[in-house]
Amino acid sequence: MTRNQALIGIASVAVLVSFGAIGVIKAAEPEPQVIKITARKFEYEPAEFKIKKGVPVVLELRSADVVMGFNSVDLGVRADVIPGKVARIKFTPTKTGVFAFFCDIFCGSGHEEMNGAITVVD
Repeated sequence: MTRNQALIGIASVAVLVSFGAIGVIKAAEPEPQVIKITARKFEYEPAEFKIKKGVPVVLELRSADVVMGFNSVDLGVRADVIPGKVARIKFTPTKTGVFAFFCDIFCGSGHEEMNGAITVVD
């Protein structure tokens, strides 16, 4: 084996080890928890749910009737929810507690009561 062949072999092994390490790191990431939420005058379904701190979450929001909003100020998540479309909010909660969410687009009489709670646990 020549010196160049040996160097190429070593470089190939280094590349494979690097890709293997990336695969291990990627495999260690938890799968996101998907929460499906339907907004309709004047409620969210579900209006309350639990998620885990440090675990990625995808909220999939749908509107059953009119344009709505979804806003959880303390968790820093917000989306417009448009009929016929799915709004996805991806985030990873970094603190525990109970966090309010509400509709922030006026959707008619009863709008001010359209809210819910997200409980983040350890």
